Amino acid sequence: MSEEELWLDESAGRLVRPYTVSNGRTSPTNKLDLLSLVRDTGRVAPPQLDPEHAQVLELCHDSTSVAEIAARLRLPAVVAKVLLSDLVDCGAVTTRAPGSATDPTDRFVLEALLHGLQQRL
Repeated sequence: MSEEELWLDESAGRLVRPYTVSNGRTSPTNKLDLLSLVRDTGRVAPPQLDPEHAQVLELCHDSTSVAEIAARLRLPAVVAKVLLSDLVDCGAVTTRAPGSATDPTDRFVLEALLHGLQQRL
């Protein structure tokens, strides 16, 4: 049985509530934008982390947006931000804010993000 199958049930849906993953926390300790890019530093190995954080870290081998990580984990963005913030705090990942030239409401940027997410799912 895959890890994905452990978290989902066809008739009931998600078996673990999203905020259980973040221990009920709803505020990340670092400011992260949905378009912020996150990348693994290589300083912390997944076995050193709890399963939720290790799963997030696995998605950060290449620069990946917060929005894409949330989508791939099928978690609300705020829960993904809490987990990512924990990884920033322990030095496992670095973040880079979107460039100041990037307008988060720019239709081209949003369409490119949507296209990227659709390709991953």
